[in-house]
Amino acid sequence: MNSLNIKYIYSQVLQDVANRLDKAYDNFFRRINEKEKGKKIKAGFPRFKSKKVYKSFTYTQSGFEILDKTHLKLSKIGKIRMFRHREINGEIKGLTIKRENTGKYYAIFTVNENNNINYSLIPDKPIGFDLGLLSLIKTSNDEDIEPPKYLRKSEKKLKKLHRSLSRKNKGSKNREEARIQLAGMDNHISNQRNDFAQKLSNKLIKEYNFIAFEDLNINNMVKNHKLAKSIEDASWGSLIKDIIYKAESAGKSYLKVNPKYTSMKCSKCGNIKNDLTLDDRTYHCDVCGITIDRDLNAAINILNDAIDKIFKMFIIKHKKKSRHGLSPILCP
Repeated sequence: MNSLNIKYIYSQVLQDVANRLDKAYDNFFRRINEKEKGKKIKAGFPRFKSKKVYKSFTYTQSGFEILDKTHLKLSKIGKIRMFRHREINGEIKGLTIKRENTGKYYAIFTVNENNNINYSLIPDKPIGFDLGLLSLIKTSNDEDIEPPKYLRKSEKKLKKLHRSLSRKNKGSKNREEARIQLAGMDNHISNQRNDFAQKLSNKLIKEYNFIAFEDLNINNMVKNHKLAKSIEDASWGSLIKDIIYKAESAGKSYLKVNPKYTSMKCSKCGNIKNDLTLDDRTYHCDVCGITIDRDLNAAINILNDAIDKIFKMFIIKHKKKSRHGLSPILCP
């Protein structure tokens, strides 16, 4: 970038670019150190990003101003029109302008939210849930939420758009129009998933005071090519991320538990059933004789494991405070 172009860019935007570059090299050297220690990863030297790939720039502290409900002023750019999707609550700390593949631009504000929560209205109910593919969520109180399967429903249209794009000549105007149509469809599916995850996480946060779920390694699970498409379509990662940040923002509690044996263990007596297969949708315990839906059994185990984990943490905490070696008194 020459000096003639730099003077048309706000200084903090350039500083943010330098910070991104520093972060990319820091991550690169971190991966090298991890690889030398035996971890099987690629170092991944930072790659140059052309203007077609570089899709966002950030005003970290200043250089922008909201003029009214429909206009935004950006330093070195000027006054632009915007459509506000929702009110901004809290102190604005930064702004990122992001360009989607469809050519649309989004203004993303970073804010410190002011949460005025009436905790007396929060229902004092704990919940545990099991993530799945047949049922997106099965809760410990036997609520069943089906996966929306937005990608599956749009596959025919996506294939048609991909074929249309492949037939167009490279560099032609028709190919660019076909690319924008395909990007628009991808963006539509992404928005559908995000909207569903936002609404479902809102529902869980409003209804429950404590939420327990499995600490799943989703990145490893999608390496299974038979399940990868279904897992990505279910958007487990987005849902969990939304629940975590909304719980923290609303002053609610959540806990991740070890997924080991949550499906194999009997929620009534604790017996481990090692011969349980993925095709078994009903859990029957050979010890206590209980027969229960497999996913419901797992959801109850997840909640019980979370409560047990909190109980043990409480005991350890009070044992450390005890001066005389006496057993702590647990108050309800």
